[in-house]
Amino acid sequence: MKCGQDIHRAVVIRVGDETRTTWLLAACAAPSAGHTGGMAEPTSHKRRGFLYHHSLSIVSVGLLALWIILYAVSDPATHLGSFYGNAIADWSGSVVIILGTKYLLEARSAESRPVRRHLKNAAANFLYRHSLLLFLLVTGVGWAALFWKMNPLSKWGQVVGNIVSEWLQMTGLVFLTKRLLEKGSKESR
Repeated sequence: MKCGQDIHRAVVIRVGDETRTTWLLAACAAPSAGHTGGMAEPTSHKRRGFLYHHSLSIVSVGLLALWIILYAVSDPATHLGSFYGNAIADWSGSVVIILGTKYLLEARSAESRPVRRHLKNAAANFLYRHSLLLFLLVTGVGWAALFWKMNPLSKWGQVVGNIVSEWLQMTGLVFLTKRLLEKGSKESR
């Protein structure tokens, strides 16, 4: 290669589940110590730290903690207090979806990562392939049992009732997206 020629290099960048291709244009330059012939090396995701890789879950958990603290010191009969109580249920669901879909699976659900392996033990394979739905069912039953024991008109009874509703909605979406679809929806298969 002669200096003065342009170099075109395709760089593939992964952002979540999307893959993007970007073309870099670099002019030929005399290599210097530690330099790769004028080409700028793309920043590696491996060099980024823990906060970068887990910022969504950290911020979501932080917001959930904020809503819990604000609700604990507020009057639920006010607009703001009522908002904080509803925000607890909503952000609880968001945290579960963010972390649940990161670590747990549901076979054939658009809400889950695809199941990539098969375990030899049938029971372990079932638990592995349906861990997201089973987690939502078990914890949902726990929330419903707690709500059943509480006064639904009490300060925290209203919040737990909203959490039960949120859990039922999430469980329903995970289950329904196994078989049903909606054309044009990202949430559909």
